[in-house]
Amino acid sequence: MMTDTPYDLIVIGAGPGGYVAAIRAAQLGLKTACVEARETLGGTCLNVGCIPSKALLNASELYHEAQSGALAKFGIDFKGVSLNLDQMHAEKAKAVTELTGGIEFLFKKNKVDWIKGHAAFTSPSSIDVGGQSYSAKNIMIATGSSVPPLAGVTVDNDAHVIVDSTGALALPKVPKHMVVIGGGVIGLELGSVWLRLGAKVTVVEYLDQILPGMDGEIRKEAAKIFKKQGFEIRTSTKVAGASVKGAVATLTVEPAAGGAAEKIEADCILVAIGRRANTEGLALDKAGITPNKRGQIEIGADFQTNIPGIYAIGDVCPGPMLAHKAEDEGIAAAEFVAGLTGIVNHDIIPGVVYTYPEIASVGLTEEEAKARGEVRVGKFPMMANSRAKTNRTTDGFVKVIADAATDRVLGVHIIASIAGSMIAEAATAMEFGATSEDIAYTCHAHPTHAEALKEAAMAVTGKPIHM
Repeated sequence: MMTDTPYDLIVIGAGPGGYVAAIRAAQLGLKTACVEARETLGGTCLNVGCIPSKALLNASELYHEAQSGALAKFGIDFKGVSLNLDQMHAEKAKAVTELTGGIEFLFKKNKVDWIKGHAAFTSPSSIDVGGQSYSAKNIMIATGSSVPPLAGVTVDNDAHVIVDSTGALALPKVPKHMVVIGGGVIGLELGSVWLRLGAKVTVVEYLDQILPGMDGEIRKEAAKIFKKQGFEIRTSTKVAGASVKGAVATLTVEPAAGGAAEKIEADCILVAIGRRANTEGLALDKAGITPNKRGQIEIGADFQTNIPGIYAIGDVCPGPMLAHKAEDEGIAAAEFVAGLTGIVNHDIIPGVVYTYPEIASVGLTEEEAKARGEVRVGKFPMMANSRAKTNRTTDGFVKVIADAATDRVLGVHIIASIAGSMIAEAATAMEFGATSEDIAYTCHAHPTHAEALKEAAMAVTGKPIHM
């Protein structure tokens, strides 16, 4: 059965990219619908990703501060601190409900139709959702990404033994020993939650260092800090398989370079090996689209695929799999659909790891920058920052990388308690083409953690004040 009125735009997927694109398109006067199969809007990010994980990271940090005696030095003595994990999960769920409900309200306010179900193309301008046919002048694919399977390791979130990131957000009790497969962002964040709540956490990473893709110095320093917190980090280690017997999992690992296998027992294994684009079930062939070798949908500068009128954004396309990248692409793509020009500067997309301390970066790593030409690097330790000193949050440093000839800032990398908030200033400065001198000569409020960025910028030309 065909719907009577064709849409100007149908967005497939209501994650951060899709829902933002749909709202922007509606604001620009387009008749817009958004297809989403989940019972709630917001995609992985809001339902089982960024949002619930931050709720647990924050709550576990507060628990750990109170329980570990870390606040005694400030004259705050706790007795009999205990964990109510059910309540922690309940508060997390409440935050998720508030935010997903907020998007539903925004859809109604902006007159975006929510079509519930899974979409499959029937032609380049029509889709089927649960036996109902819908047509549109433009269709935008925003189906995101999901956890790929790992050979020899079977995930079963309901059993709570071998889990993926979704299962790790809903464990009913604190594991005695959690093994995290993958030393990337997701594994380290979720590992941090359970480490703080009392688990022994072992991270197994195939590469020789954790946090693949990040600046080399940041990776080294982060590993040092995490080991100090109690993480057991095993790099250059390959996972050969896992078996479950009752409530115990046995993981078989071997050196990445080859060698004798060994077994690790755990009551929880978290598979956190990255994500892959969701293109299955879309019947892309009927639209005339073929995913690339990595299963992603290739797009042009205007976010259009090889088929005119079909757009794609976010995790389903090449580039970093980040919610804010998807949001910005969603806005830009909606503007292109409306006949305007949308802009995303893909060179300046910040990334944040919400461990403690936080790790944030924007632009090029030192390795990438040096491969392109001569650079100057300024560094400043949080140890020498007065606000970090008073708060006793002195782990980490700020690093500014600038072009040696023009002084233009090419990259900023931060490990600090609030690095995620600090990186915004760096991104804004770089968006305006700032030099290190521009940041160095901008007055920063005292005492703030942000002064460390100013001092690191001063250090590019060799003149920080406080070290």
